[in-house]
Amino acid sequence: MLSPRQGVQLDIDGGSCTNVASETMVEKLGLITKKHPRPYQLNWLNETGEMSVKNQVVVPLSIGNYKDEILCDILPMDAGHIILGRPWQSDRRVIHDGFTNRYTLLHEGRKTTLIPLSPQEVYEDQLQLAGKEVKPPKPKNFLVKPKQDFSDVFPDDSPPGLPPVRGIEHQIDFVPGSTLPNRPAYRTNPVETKELQRQVDELMEKGHIRESMSPCAVPVLLVPKKDGSWRMCVDCRAINNITVKYRHPIPRLDDMLDELHGSCIFSKIDLKSGYHQIRMKEGDEWKTAFKTKHGLYEWLVMPFGLTNAPSTFMRLMNHVLRTFDDHLKHLAAVMKVLREEKLFANFKKCTFCTTNVVFLGFVVSADGVQVDEEKVAAIRDWPSPKTVGEVRSFHGLAGFYRRFVKDFSTIAAPMTEIIKKEVGFKWEKAQEEAFQTLKDRLTNAPVLMLPDFLKTFEIECDASGIGIGAVLMQDKKPIAYFSEKLGGATLNYPTYDKELYAWSEPCKLGSITYGPRSLLSIPDHESLKHFKGQQKLNKRHARWAEFIETFPYVIKYKKGKDNVVADALSRRYTLLSTLDAKLLGFEQIKELYASDADFSDIYQACSKFASGRYVRQDGFLFYENRLCVPNCSLRDLFVREAHGGGLMGHFGVAKTIQIMRDHFHWPHMIRDVERICARCTTCKLAKSKVQPHGLYTPLPIPSQPWTDVSMDFVLGLPRTRHGKDSIFVIVDRFSKMAHFVACNKTDDASHVAALFFKDVIRLHGMPRTIVSDRDTKFLSYFWKTLWSKLGTKLLFSTTCHPQTDGQTEVVNRTLGTLLRVLLKKNLKNWDDCLPHIEFAYNHSVHSASKFSPFEIVYGFKPLSPLDLMPLPLSERLSADGQKRAEMVKKIHEQAKKNIEEKTRQYARRPTRDGAN
Repeated sequence: MLSPRQGVQLDIDGGSCTNVASETMVEKLGLITKKHPRPYQLNWLNETGEMSVKNQVVVPLSIGNYKDEILCDILPMDAGHIILGRPWQSDRRVIHDGFTNRYTLLHEGRKTTLIPLSPQEVYEDQLQLAGKEVKPPKPKNFLVKPKQDFSDVFPDDSPPGLPPVRGIEHQIDFVPGSTLPNRPAYRTNPVETKELQRQVDELMEKGHIRESMSPCAVPVLLVPKKDGSWRMCVDCRAINNITVKYRHPIPRLDDMLDELHGSCIFSKIDLKSGYHQIRMKEGDEWKTAFKTKHGLYEWLVMPFGLTNAPSTFMRLMNHVLRTFDDHLKHLAAVMKVLREEKLFANFKKCTFCTTNVVFLGFVVSADGVQVDEEKVAAIRDWPSPKTVGEVRSFHGLAGFYRRFVKDFSTIAAPMTEIIKKEVGFKWEKAQEEAFQTLKDRLTNAPVLMLPDFLKTFEIECDASGIGIGAVLMQDKKPIAYFSEKLGGATLNYPTYDKELYAWSEPCKLGSITYGPRSLLSIPDHESLKHFKGQQKLNKRHARWAEFIETFPYVIKYKKGKDNVVADALSRRYTLLSTLDAKLLGFEQIKELYASDADFSDIYQACSKFASGRYVRQDGFLFYENRLCVPNCSLRDLFVREAHGGGLMGHFGVAKTIQIMRDHFHWPHMIRDVERICARCTTCKLAKSKVQPHGLYTPLPIPSQPWTDVSMDFVLGLPRTRHGKDSIFVIVDRFSKMAHFVACNKTDDASHVAALFFKDVIRLHGMPRTIVSDRDTKFLSYFWKTLWSKLGTKLLFSTTCHPQTDGQTEVVNRTLGTLLRVLLKKNLKNWDDCLPHIEFAYNHSVHSASKFSPFEIVYGFKPLSPLDLMPLPLSERLSADGQKRAEMVKKIHEQAKKNIEEKTRQYARRPTRDGAN
C-alpha cells in the first residue's frame, strides 16, 4: 500500500463511520490540511478515549494500478496510517467478496479489483516494514530471456497503424438477396458513454477504425473485464445472420490435448488484441460499420464478434507457425516468426516454462489433464434449474468436461429427457439427483493421463438396460471415459447386441482419436470372447464386425464383479434426496458444531444415539424437530429472514419469535430477536406508536371460518398505474383471514358486490352475516346485487349489519403498516404488493386465536422461504381424512377458546374514551 512518497499501512474497515489519516503520517509527508467543516468527537479509535476531530486532509494514494485521492479526518493512531471506512466504500461503490477477500470498486468510470497479497508478498512486505533488505529470487534465464531478447514482441501497447500485409485478410461475403441491417445504438449512461467514446477515439488514433458512410450499421456495448476495465464489443449478430459461413477447420481440443503426452514444460503466448492484428480485406470495411451516440464508424482491422473471425485467425496461425524439435526451440522460433510478421503479444498473459498451464479450460501437466477449478466453480455453485433453458445451459457447461465423468450420459439421462421439445419442464427427484451427481463428479474429477501412442490401449466396456459405458486406459490409468444413453432402437437391443454395441462405439472414438493402434478389449459379457470365431452374423453384427476388424485387437474377458469401472459407467448412481432450494454456506453448519460453545458437547453425545430431546440427522443437530444453529452469522440471517425476509411483513418481536421457534433453536434466541427487531430501520421509519382504541361492541364469536365476515374500505391512496386508489378489505371474523382487493373509491354497491363474489364467494362460499360500517341503503343494494349474481330464486331478508366490532379497523391499521414497510418509495405500485401483504398477514399468528389464519382455515401452515432450507426431510405420517378432520376441528375449538379469552381481556382494557 503506497502513498506518493513512501510505503504506509492502510486498513479497510467496514465498521468505521469515517476515513481516518494518522497525524504522524500527515506531518512526515507534509500533506496540506484544512479545517473540518463540522468538528466532532470520536472515542473508538484509540484507548485514550474521546478525541476531537478538527482537521481534514486529502491523501493521494495508489494500490497497484488503482490511484485515488481520499478525504480523511486527521487523528492520532496507535497502529496503521490510513483507515478507509464507509464513506470511501459508499463513494466508490465498493463490493467485498468475503470468500476471496477481494474488494471491487468503481473509480473514474472503471472497475478495479483489490486482490490480497500472497504469503510470499506478505513476508516481503513485513521485511520492508522492518527495514530489512528483501533478496529477490535468483532469476532463471529461460524465464526472462523471451522478454529480454524479444522485447519488441512484447510492447506495453499495440503499435499504431495498420498491421502489415501478410496475405491473410478477413473478408465478409453476404448471402445474396439479404437485407442490410440498420440497428439503433444502445442506450448508455453518462459513464458508459464517456468510456465508449474514449475507446473509439483511441481506436481512431491507432488507425484501426475510421468514420463511415456505410448503408448498414450495428450497435456496440461495453462488457466488464476481470480487472474491472471495459471491453468494447460490437453486436455483430445481425451481420452474422446474413454472412456466408466458411468452414476452415479449427483444431479439435481433444486432439491438441492428446498430442501433449510426454511434455513436462509448458509455455503459453497470448497475442495482444490478436484479432486487431489482422487486416480487413479492402472493399469489405463498410460491412463492419457500427454506430455510437456520436457517429458511424467502420473497422480497418478484424473486430471481435464476426462469425468467420476464428477461422481467419486459425488460417494466420497455420500460415506463420511451424513444427519444432523441442520446447526452447519452439519458443525462439515462435518469437522470431512473431517479430518477422509484426505480431505483438501480451506479456502479462503469457506463461513460460512452467510445469502446468491452463489451456482452453483444462489444466495440462506432466501428470495428465484435469479440469480448471475456476471453470468448475461455476458448475459447483449452479442453483437448481427452474426452466428448460437453465437445464440446457447447465447441461452444455457440464458436457464440456464429459470426458472426466464416468457414465456422463447415463447420469444426465433424466435431465436430457426434459429438454426434448415434446416434453415439458418437470424438475423432480430424478432430475435433482442427476444434477447433484454431475456437480459432485465434476468437482472431484480425476486426472486423465495423456496417451502414449507407442503403447497398447485398453478398453473396458459394459452395457446396462439404459446405457453403455467404457473407459480407455493405458497402464491401468484412465485416458478418457465414454458413455451413451440408449434410446430408440438401441434401447430395445438384446443383451448381446447391447454389449457388442458398447464395445464398438468406444472403438469408433478410439479410431478417430488414436488411429488403428493395438487394442486390448475387456468386456464383461463372456460370449463376446468368442466373437472372432462367430460363424453367422446378422447385418447389424456384420457392420460392427467390419469396423472392429480394422483394429489389431485382443479380447480378454473380465467378470462383471471385477469390471467395476465400466460396470459402474453404465449404471445410475443414487444420492440422498435433497430439497430444490439451496442456501449458500448452509452446509458449513455441520462443521461448526464440533467447536461451538453451545452445542459441541451435545453434538458429540448424539453421535450414535439421541440425547434427551436432541438428535443428529445427516450431520445436523435438532432439538424437538427444530434446527440447532451454532453461534455464527447465520443466526442473525435467520432472524432477519423471519422478521422481514421473503413473504414476511416486519411484524413485531412476539410474532418473529413465534416464527423462529417453529424452525430453530439456540440459547438466548429471544434476546437476539429483540436486538435485531429493535435495530430494524424499516420498522422505525414505517411504524408509529399505537394509541388506545375506542370502545367497540363485541359481536358473537362465529363457530367456523368464513360464515361471518366484516368488510371495510381504505381510501385516499395514491392512484396506481392500473387506476386504483382504494382497497376493499374483507375479514373472516373467526379465523381472522383477510383478503385485500384493489378498487376505486367511486365503485358503487354493484361493483363492490362483483368484487366480493370474485374474491370471497369463489373461494369460501356464502357467509351468513356481513358486518360493515357503510349506511343501510348501500348495504341493502349490495345484498340484492350479490343475490342476483348467485342466480337463485331463493329470497332471504338482509343479514348485513351496519355496525362494526373494530375487527376491520385493526386490520386496516395493520394493512397501512405493511404498505409503508413494503412500498417504501414506490407509492404508485402499492396494488402490486397486495398479494405479498395478504400472505404476510394471513401467515402470521394472530394474537387472539393464537393460530395463523392459514392454519385455522386449511389445517396446515403454508411454506415460506425458511421452510425450503436444504435440511433432511423428517418423516411425517400422512393422516387419513378422518384424522385430518379431527385435527382441524380441534384447531377450531382451541381458536374459539382463545378468541373468547382475548375478548374478555379486551373488555377490561382502558380505551381512549376512558371507558372500562
